[in-house]
Amino acid sequence: MQDKKYRFRYAPSPTGSLHIGGARTAIFNWLYARSINGEFIIRVEDTDVERNVKGGEASQLNGLKWLGLDYDESPENPGKYGPYRQLERLDIYKKYADILIEKGLAYKCFCTSDELEKEREAQKTSGIDNIHYSRKCLDKQNQDKPFAIRFKVPAKEAYEFNDLVRGELSFQSADIGDWVIIKNNGIPTYNFAVVIDDHLMEITHVLRGEEHLPNTPRQIMVYRALNWETPLFGHMTLIVNEEKKKLSKRDPSIVQFIQQYLELGYLPEALFNFIALLGWSPKNNEEIMTIESFVKEFDPKRLSKAPAFFDTDKLLYINKEYIKKLDLDDFTELCMPHLVEAGIDITDFEHVKMLCSLFQERTAYGKQIVSFVEEFFNDNRKLDSECLEILQEESSKSVLLKFSEELSNLKKIDESNVREIIKNVQLETNVKGKALFMPIRVATTFMLHGPDLNKSLEILGKKKVQARLKKIIKEFS
Repeated sequence: MQDKKYRFRYAPSPTGSLHIGGARTAIFNWLYARSINGEFIIRVEDTDVERNVKGGEASQLNGLKWLGLDYDESPENPGKYGPYRQLERLDIYKKYADILIEKGLAYKCFCTSDELEKEREAQKTSGIDNIHYSRKCLDKQNQDKPFAIRFKVPAKEAYEFNDLVRGELSFQSADIGDWVIIKNNGIPTYNFAVVIDDHLMEITHVLRGEEHLPNTPRQIMVYRALNWETPLFGHMTLIVNEEKKKLSKRDPSIVQFIQQYLELGYLPEALFNFIALLGWSPKNNEEIMTIESFVKEFDPKRLSKAPAFFDTDKLLYINKEYIKKLDLDDFTELCMPHLVEAGIDITDFEHVKMLCSLFQERTAYGKQIVSFVEEFFNDNRKLDSECLEILQEESSKSVLLKFSEELSNLKKIDESNVREIIKNVQLETNVKGKALFMPIRVATTFMLHGPDLNKSLEILGKKKVQARLKKIIKEFS
């Protein structure tokens, strides 16, 4: 294998959008390939025709591109190993199924689904735990009726391999019954098609989720039957939620699909960063890493055997750190679609940019800006107990009255003149520090803590600030 080019693949089914689990599989294969100067290809496993959805393939590929993954071959960028969609390779699967039949390693099965169900029920009734097909079609002559093709599982054979994540593993053929490799509609089953494709596409490494472990002995059977070299297998740990249960697509507590993260205003680099730490860790246990750093440091020996916890708070933290580093123009562009959707006027880009600048340090994802802005402009926000205490301080009334007076002399509020009139208030009232600034902040923004006060007042504008001051002064007179 060392003389070959290292080749990895991600093989999605177009049955829906790119999921966190699929994205992790793609990312780890991509990182492994790029870290050893290997090739990364995309193959579409579209044989589950009834579950395929329109746009499913495009959604998968667009999600990978958004995350920053490039690939050397794909259905849209074919190489010499195509076709890259399984439904375009049916004649290839039939060719190798026929070879197995000729070698006596597979056979036609004419049983109907009703007959197979009755057979299973009979075995259950007899108390048989390890239910296998009875092989009643093994020596049957050809019949003029639909048939599937079954692989003839060898007796007393062990399937051992050194898993890249889990080490030495072994399965016994006695635990596996003769299984279908081609269904009676001519469509191959997953475990057969994937072997044919991986071999003919010269895939050297197969890194996938641990739910595929039971598939591995079936696939090794086919490799051996056709005298092909098996690739290196690695089975990544499960991703679990806060309750330590396997991540389910029906779990409403976790955003599941990459498209949803894009729509919420997450940054692709941050999401890549987070996903790449689901079951893998760098030597120095860093949490914020560039894609280039991941490629440089990726080592399959550091893939974890323990379940990977999907920590939503950690994802928010990572994305927030990436947002903090954005240029203000880029952050504003990230926020603008969400502001538009919320009906907030964005015609004055410079004004919008100043508004966004207030919240960049606090924002964990783009759509969150809407709640900050709505809260900021809400004139009916209720004051909490701490705010009320500030306004009830003895010096607060004189500070607010003087600030209101100074404000009335301005034509328009901006950062610099707000700074000046606050200085004037200090000189006139002899109040300084928190006793000066906090009443002004609470009375004008309805918040005890928040973004830069001078900038906040400029954005709110003179009319709104005066109205808020008037209301508060009246209430606390």
